[in-house]
Amino acid sequence: MLSFPMAVSPGETKFGVLTLCWRGFVCAGLLFLAAGGDAAAQSETRFFRIGTASTGGSFFEIGGLVASAISSPVDGSSGCGPGGGCGVPGLVAVAQATQGSMENLRLVNDGQLESGFAQADLAEMAYQGNGAFAEQTPMPRLRAIGSLFPEAIHVVVRSESPIRTVADLSGKVVAVGEAGSGTAANAKMLLAAAGFGDADVTRRNLRPAQAAEEMKAGSVDALIVAGSYPVPAIQQLAATMAIRLVPVDGAVAAKLEAEVPAYNDAAIPAGTYRNVDTDTRSVGFSALWLVNADADPDLIHEITRAVWSDGAVRLFAGLGPIGRQIGLSSALDGVSLPLHPGAERFYRERGMSVAGLPRAEDPPKEKTP
Repeated sequence: MLSFPMAVSPGETKFGVLTLCWRGFVCAGLLFLAAGGDAAAQSETRFFRIGTASTGGSFFEIGGLVASAISSPVDGSSGCGPGGGCGVPGLVAVAQATQGSMENLRLVNDGQLESGFAQADLAEMAYQGNGAFAEQTPMPRLRAIGSLFPEAIHVVVRSESPIRTVADLSGKVVAVGEAGSGTAANAKMLLAAAGFGDADVTRRNLRPAQAAEEMKAGSVDALIVAGSYPVPAIQQLAATMAIRLVPVDGAVAAKLEAEVPAYNDAAIPAGTYRNVDTDTRSVGFSALWLVNADADPDLIHEITRAVWSDGAVRLFAGLGPIGRQIGLSSALDGVSLPLHPGAERFYRERGMSVAGLPRAEDPPKEKTP
């Protein structure tokens, strides 16, 4: 089994856990860690981090609930969560704020993080070493636990903005996501598909919450966010000012879908955000939960069981529209990587077909420097 050193600073890890506690999500293990615990208890406890993204995005919100669903500390204090969902005995999971998909893919492939969320399109590129990862070595150690929920590219403007199409972003100031995030990679591909060069759009690397504040201040004309709907930062922005969503459709969508197999047609439903009363066409992809190929198969089997338990699904549904999209029936939708053997065993036991999913028999060859 892999040994997992700390991949980010303790401050970042602490921030993620404390934020989850403040939101009422999983705090399993926080008091244990603070108290230190005795050596015997520590030897029986396994810690499992879930790389998410920055606060204000879909990954961070869901990560806390997933951590709660799979945790079951050895003292039995949190053996079963709300609704009767029981976690993995002896496992303490925490959601960890990261820069998002791009960082999570690297850390999980390199064995520096136990697991992480990533967009299916970027996961496939990282595994194959193409697209956004064309200048990097392929990441053949990536494996999927399953698909969590669908995501879509959001292009957000003020309601009175003259921007009606992606082409109208020419000459504008656009928030394109935190550097190194999945949103930043998607924004780069989106703007390229629209024919924009580096000088055609002024790009600001901002987290979703920061981008929302800049839009309220009038210092950015549009923001691009990749995430499930509703994206918390966009939802909060819409509650304080009138916004509009710009469709990603026509030739731009066709070019993206032709270049990236994991992309598909998507629609952000009317009513997702305040005063946005019509469906908005876009391109979408699945959000995957990933681990390293060397992770213990029995542990991953138990984690997969726990995350798809009836109690866990009820727990997710309590989050709202995003959470209600998480369920076993869609666990294999849009999976663009080979399944981890432990996860695959679970799905086969449940009578689910894994035919047609990527296989690991012929991993991509390492690129020569």
